[in-house]
Amino acid sequence: MTKRHLAKASIFALCAAATPAFAQSAVDAFKDEILVTATKKADAENVQEVPLAVTAYGEDQLDALKVRDLGNLSYSMPNVGLEDIGTTRGVANFSIRGLGVNSSIPSIDPAVGTFVDGVYLGQNGGVVFDIFDLESVEVLRGPQGILFGRNVTGGAVLLNSKRPNLSQAEGKLKLAAESGLRGTGNNYYAQGYYSIPLIEDVLAFKLSGYYNNDRGWFDRYLGGPNLEARLDAIGGTASALDTAGFPIATNAPDAFANFGKAETWVVRPQILWQPADNFSALIRYEHFDSEGDGPASQNHSGFRPGFDTVAGVAVQPIPSTNVFFSAPKDSFTFSIDEPGNYTSRADSVTAEFNLDVGEGTITNIFGWRDTRGTSVGDIDATPFWLFHSFASNDYRQISNEIRYAGRFFDRVDLTAGFYYFDASHVYQENRFILGGFRNLFGGGLQDSRNWAVFAQADIDITDTFTLIGGGRYTNERKSAVLSNITLNPVACSVAAGTCSVELDDEFTWKNFTPKIGFTWAAREWMNVYGHWTQGVRSGGYNFRNTSVIFPTERFDEETVNAYEIGFKAQPGDGRATINASVFVNDISDLQRELNLADSVAGVVQLIRNTADATVFGFEIEAQVLVTDNLIFQGNLGRLDGEYDRVLFNLNSDFIDTNGNTTQQAGEPDIIDDRDLRLDIPRLSPWTWGAGFIHSMEVAGHDVSTRLQYSHRDPTAYTDNNLGILLGAEIIDASVAIDVGAATVSLYGQNLLNEVTHGGETQLPGTLGGGSFAPLNKGRVVGLEIEVNF
Repeated sequence: MTKRHLAKASIFALCAAATPAFAQSAVDAFKDEILVTATKKADAENVQEVPLAVTAYGEDQLDALKVRDLGNLSYSMPNVGLEDIGTTRGVANFSIRGLGVNSSIPSIDPAVGTFVDGVYLGQNGGVVFDIFDLESVEVLRGPQGILFGRNVTGGAVLLNSKRPNLSQAEGKLKLAAESGLRGTGNNYYAQGYYSIPLIEDVLAFKLSGYYNNDRGWFDRYLGGPNLEARLDAIGGTASALDTAGFPIATNAPDAFANFGKAETWVVRPQILWQPADNFSALIRYEHFDSEGDGPASQNHSGFRPGFDTVAGVAVQPIPSTNVFFSAPKDSFTFSIDEPGNYTSRADSVTAEFNLDVGEGTITNIFGWRDTRGTSVGDIDATPFWLFHSFASNDYRQISNEIRYAGRFFDRVDLTAGFYYFDASHVYQENRFILGGFRNLFGGGLQDSRNWAVFAQADIDITDTFTLIGGGRYTNERKSAVLSNITLNPVACSVAAGTCSVELDDEFTWKNFTPKIGFTWAAREWMNVYGHWTQGVRSGGYNFRNTSVIFPTERFDEETVNAYEIGFKAQPGDGRATINASVFVNDISDLQRELNLADSVAGVVQLIRNTADATVFGFEIEAQVLVTDNLIFQGNLGRLDGEYDRVLFNLNSDFIDTNGNTTQQAGEPDIIDDRDLRLDIPRLSPWTWGAGFIHSMEVAGHDVSTRLQYSHRDPTAYTDNNLGILLGAEIIDASVAIDVGAATVSLYGQNLLNEVTHGGETQLPGTLGGGSFAPLNKGRVVGLEIEVNF
């Protein structure tokens, strides 16, 4: 048996983290294959036959996991984080194998690319929102630059919508209600679709819709005696703060309000035309609209710049607590005076055409996307007006990829194509500090354009050994006009050109990224693969320039040389699946967003090529059919890394406790062993998970249960290691009953009510100190009814 038939012969052809559909028995669900598009061949491939580290979820698995957004999958895979950063709702803070983004700056290109129906999303904003009606989600770990281009140095996330049905009418309706069981607002969902053939087997129309009304999971503390007691404990008084311009309720009862409210709706019509067996055209339009509260920002005891030393060696950052208000880091307590808000709207069109020609298929995917968003946030995360922000972000992109994929001489699989991308970006940020005493304005304009040619060939040397080779040439040009926020104390508009300009620049990057690899069918039930490849993350410009010491300048590309070897096995006549990989990423010109406390701007965020580094680790995913109605799942991930060379001061020892920069303009950076010994951000040393799925028949009804435990170690968030993200122990569980016409599910997520944050950024002593840390939701319990018709 060759490798091309290995997985198809098994009843166990799903990826390790997949979960069965509750509309059928768990065993039946796991007999299904999951087909993936990761290799861009003419036909989708079984996930077990793809020589990549891929975790894929089919439609039934996504339903079972109650996936509302990509963040719901964050703990289900090794060495993967798919969180929202929290500063601005919907901004991806994705990280795979330690490569990711640590900021909401919209001009930063991702390290983990997101692709919706084959279209690359060119900014991190608007990614972590509600998803529904999907055929599959594919998470590819490791650089994917040959077939997917720039900005996939960490990996790629592929979202594939479910297509219209040409042969018969079908539909689905799901209603759900969720609660945090903490006396706050409930969360309601309604989603569904209806597909109908207009001309049988030729023309079909489908309409999908989604609505979510979240009435606020969080409990915002509005003030009262409890807050006054906190102030008394640190020597402050309500009257003194009121005199200073920080009003506070006096002798009022403690008050709370539901917080985190949001309302979202999506509509997605699509039409599929297949006039002949060798041609199809699929056109989709989507409108997305969401608005709600600002971030649930928490200020807790953090660390201030500076180090205690022993024999001249830094051993411990000095702790810092905000003098106005702080909350325990392992709690959901927070109190802010500015509730903030956000709006996010997007329109997109995708057109996909497929034409069979000769031994292959020509595929053309066109994409257009227009997004608009605003946000207001309380960045000091206290009940006083110390640091509030406003931002608006307008972004438009257009892209087109045409490729030819086919099999020749019954021995060569070839994929080759041309890609074009064009985007324009306008960003405005306003900061209001110390009750409006200090106001700052700025942002940037950017146009970007790139084109690429690419090819990859899989050549069967023997019936069991295949050689893989490919490459991609990319030409990318960016032009930007930047206005330093700190240098504009009078209201101005970036879009109108009334802000002072600090940098007006244009640059072109050119690069070639190769790949060499192999697959080997070592046994009928096991494939071994390995490869070396390169990935490139785009250079660019920083829209959020605030430093007056460090010049506003262009940052360069980041390059990753990735080495990986792994295997995919299905021993025991397919009753088990074990996938494992070992990898090393050699990173040059590591791109980092440095978050630093600043006495004037509140927070300075520099983007620099800070270091060369090496990241290495391994991953194991396994699932076992223990009995005919019991399935075990498990995964294990290990990450480690170190700086090989530091190019920019990382430990912020040039900033004093109040956020004042002690380094003068033009002075060289102080780089020493303390920088080299820092932990690389987003490298959780260990991630693991284990769980089971059980199915049985009770009184003629299928009853399925699922229990999953996941662990993630703590990790550094900021490059100076003063911001730390907590580790987490996540337990998810569900029980579903098929009652014939419907499936009723009771489920819980994060049942231990673990506290997690989108980030942790230090604040200067001039704003009271402490840190800004947006909270994520804790425990959620829900009831869902699904009807298929």
